[in-house]
Amino acid sequence: MKELYKIHAEMCKVFSNPTRLEILNLLRDKEMSVTELIEKTKLGQANISQHLSIMKSKDIVVSNRKGKNIYYKLSNPKIIMAFDIIREVLVETLKKRSFSAHRKAKLFL
Repeated sequence: MKELYKIHAEMCKVFSNPTRLEILNLLRDKEMSVTELIEKTKLGQANISQHLSIMKSKDIVVSNRKGKNIYYKLSNPKIIMAFDIIREVLVETLKKRSFSAHRKAKLFL
């Protein structure tokens, strides 16, 4: 069981980087080439390739060569479902914090 937690933690590390989260979001509906990802993120080729390599090593994305281009897509659609659930929890938490901060501010007025 501890090995499963270790693997789970390693997979979650992929989600701890904002660039990788952006790439995940871009790949949510379609596969994209490295060139397309560079254009969308405004990041360099080496940077994008490094993140894709990490994601591929953890089986988050898979690649497919078409001619001179390499295309990436999510390995499993459930990955984006997990992404969306975490985002929903984050939004709810931020709303609560904002409401709480607003209430506290009123106490000091």
